[in-house]
Amino acid sequence: MYKFFIIALLLVGSSVRAEGDWFESFKKTATDKDLYHFLYAMPKGGDLHNHLSGAGFPEWWLELALAQEKRGYIYYTKVKINNCAGYGGNEFGGNPYLLYFKNIQESTYKKLSACEQSEYVRLQDMSAEQKAGWLNSLKLDSAHEGRDEFFQTHWQRLNELYMNHYVLAEILVRNMQAFGREGLMYLEIDCSPVGMRPDGSLIDAEEVYRYYKERLQQKDAVESGVTVKFQYALLRFAPNAEERLAQMYAFVDAHRDMYVAIDMVGREDNDKGHPLRFLPTLRKLRAQYPGIDLSIHAGEVDEPNKHIRNTLLLGANRIGHGVNLLTDPDTYLLMRHSNYMVEVNLISNLLLEYVDDYSKHPFPELLRTDVPVALSTDDRGMWDSNLTDEFFVAVKEFNLSWSELQTLGLNSLKYGFMNDELKTKLVHDYQKKMDKFAQQFQKGSQRVLSSKPPMRGFICNHYELCSTP
Repeated sequence: MYKFFIIALLLVGSSVRAEGDWFESFKKTATDKDLYHFLYAMPKGGDLHNHLSGAGFPEWWLELALAQEKRGYIYYTKVKINNCAGYGGNEFGGNPYLLYFKNIQESTYKKLSACEQSEYVRLQDMSAEQKAGWLNSLKLDSAHEGRDEFFQTHWQRLNELYMNHYVLAEILVRNMQAFGREGLMYLEIDCSPVGMRPDGSLIDAEEVYRYYKERLQQKDAVESGVTVKFQYALLRFAPNAEERLAQMYAFVDAHRDMYVAIDMVGREDNDKGHPLRFLPTLRKLRAQYPGIDLSIHAGEVDEPNKHIRNTLLLGANRIGHGVNLLTDPDTYLLMRHSNYMVEVNLISNLLLEYVDDYSKHPFPELLRTDVPVALSTDDRGMWDSNLTDEFFVAVKEFNLSWSELQTLGLNSLKYGFMNDELKTKLVHDYQKKMDKFAQQFQKGSQRVLSSKPPMRGFICNHYELCSTP
């Protein structure tokens, strides 16, 4: 007879401790498929580290881009290189010439020379081979691909496509629906209020904001059961980053119903975005605006450095990634039993080569020495993964206990930037759902498990857990 009971639940300041003998027994006999089914059905708290522009699966991007024709948007993609450009172009900037499957609007296409136009085809007119290449170009799924492929081609390929807020709003709702089926309750996602008209002109941020707000009030979004809040993302190494940061503070302050924080993003091995660059600006902004939270990428780098310490000095409440935290013992000690949380992205860190294998990942050390951590998906559309995959990797590689699973779920809500009233409700609802799930599972009720959870590319390629027709 399995046993399960909750010893204590404190909404703020501690994690749940629960008897988990039944879960240990389950793990000993469960196949990988059994474990995956269990984790897919298990209630989950929040995903606090998620970039909307990286959250769309390639087939979503294509379908939704084609659907925009009714609004006047026609997209072209580059399928040939006919040496139309002269020598000496910038292949390392945001608009490289020598890049297949770069997407542009018709307004941009019409400005190209006849030679360059011959390199592009409308998305509607792609051949089967071109379509397969287009879809594959937005996934990180080959052994030779890594962080350079990701940072230097994925965003440059999406290009003007991710400037379409209609497309992104639908990707957001599809994420909400998919996450809802996984048992997620709260999504805190990077969503910058930018948009582009069919003629190439930019849309005012207020108009974009209103559209997102209206879209989230529609039936399909509400019925997902997922509560969404936004962060405004700052590209940390941009030349005008300080100016943009001031604009973001003003925008977030004026739209606190949906925007809860600012997130500093971008690869850290570009030293133009080092944390202390922003200290004077942030101190001026804090003198102007009350209570705007910061979640900043830090420690997503190979070398030992003090970036996490310096990020805390900026006023960050959450650290994105924190892979090199253990190389800075003083900061690591500071974060033990603290109110600073590390947003852990296991799949991202492996695919972007910040760890060679999971035995090198600091996650279990942080979790088991009481550094607050939670699992998140980062750019799941490009990993071809979901949140269940993150939990499966964590349990499979690090033998998580039931108590640790609950701690991760609670942390993902407790450290969210939503208001206290919403946070209290979500934490209470999460614990009730977890209690009910565990009790039903122990009673042998298979109704709590999904008979056929979706298994995407990452989990199929790395653990041979593949969806069957």
